[in-house]
Amino acid sequence: MTVELLSVGTELLLGNIVNTNAAYLAERCASLGLSCYYQSVVGDNEERLESAIRLALSRADIVILSGGLGPTKDDLTKEVTARVFGRELYKDAHTKERIAGYFRQMKTVRVTENNWKQALVPEGAIVVDNHNGTAPGLIIEGEKNTAILLPGPPNELKPMFEEAIAPYLNKLEPEEIHSKMIKLCGIGESRAETVIYDLMKKQTNPTIAPYAKTGEVHLRVTAKAENKTEAEKLIAPVLEELYRRFGSLIYTEEEEINLEDAVVDILKEKEITLTTAESCTGGKLAGRIMNVAGVSDVYYEGYITYSNAAKEKILGVSCDTLESFGAVSPQTAEEMAAGAAKAAGADAALSVTGIAGPDGGTEEKPVGLVYIGCYLRGNTRVEEFRFTGNREKNRDYAVVRALTLLREELLGLSDR
Repeated sequence: MTVELLSVGTELLLGNIVNTNAAYLAERCASLGLSCYYQSVVGDNEERLESAIRLALSRADIVILSGGLGPTKDDLTKEVTARVFGRELYKDAHTKERIAGYFRQMKTVRVTENNWKQALVPEGAIVVDNHNGTAPGLIIEGEKNTAILLPGPPNELKPMFEEAIAPYLNKLEPEEIHSKMIKLCGIGESRAETVIYDLMKKQTNPTIAPYAKTGEVHLRVTAKAENKTEAEKLIAPVLEELYRRFGSLIYTEEEEINLEDAVVDILKEKEITLTTAESCTGGKLAGRIMNVAGVSDVYYEGYITYSNAAKEKILGVSCDTLESFGAVSPQTAEEMAAGAAKAAGADAALSVTGIAGPDGGTEEKPVGLVYIGCYLRGNTRVEEFRFTGNREKNRDYAVVRALTLLREELLGLSDR
């Protein structure tokens, strides 16, 4: 069964409001086993809205419209959809009472005449109570298609969808879709896809879809079945094969876990303290690490040493090293890491020095050249990277590569 999403509102077209509803609805519809091939945004224009609704109904079993159910003259979704289905509007006594009750609870807010516009519903429509606002949701069932109208505010749309719309859709499409996310670090998207190309070529159910993230690759394994338990049975052997092929490159299969979470967990498990010494990343690495709740157990302090003088004074980088090899060099990265560990009294240290851009590069040392050092209990490993993005992208990549390097060292993977 197919579903199409139609978001209504000129403010969405102008970019005044980020369309978070579409992302939420797409994900939820997919989890309910519905196939979504199109999403559209249309402004508060009667003619264009009608055209968009008719087009969506021509190619989808279910059209979910969000927005345009308010009390003002430019809220046209209900009126136009009713016309497309050939339905007249009538005043629904139950909805009118709910609206009156909502304003009674507000106490200080007066009901204006245009609020009663929201009590008008199309003939034959299923009215869905709004427990967080005034505009009801509507389900209009036609001979071939169904339109579902939802209020635009996310704090009204999401509860309504979960309470009433999801159960309704689940009856229409009893099969469900469930996914599991495998997250990899230390490998590029093209290499990861090559490793699993044979699996992807013959896949039917479940399916594997790779997603490139900054310095990472995520693999979403998705299965369609009668229920979650059956879907997980289909997914299990695929996960087992992915672990066999990627091994320790997989750092989690939990959606909410990020790379920094996984690294901090290892630090805590091994009781290893960490510090950071940053130049071109300017504190981004420390900030990423400090996103993790409870990181204060293993991370006490860090250093931003942008100038050569700061590298010498705070980290003890040799003046001879800086003069002979430069600030962007493996030698400097090594001394930064070891010096940071010594200064902080930490077991481990990450150092980053490079040329983020857009200026400062030379033929010998181009923009995007970054050296990352990892000190761990007396041993230091330095890696060279050549990134090709803009300044921010180069810095973000450096942060991810630093975390990946530390994870490899912590797991004893330096000889891989």
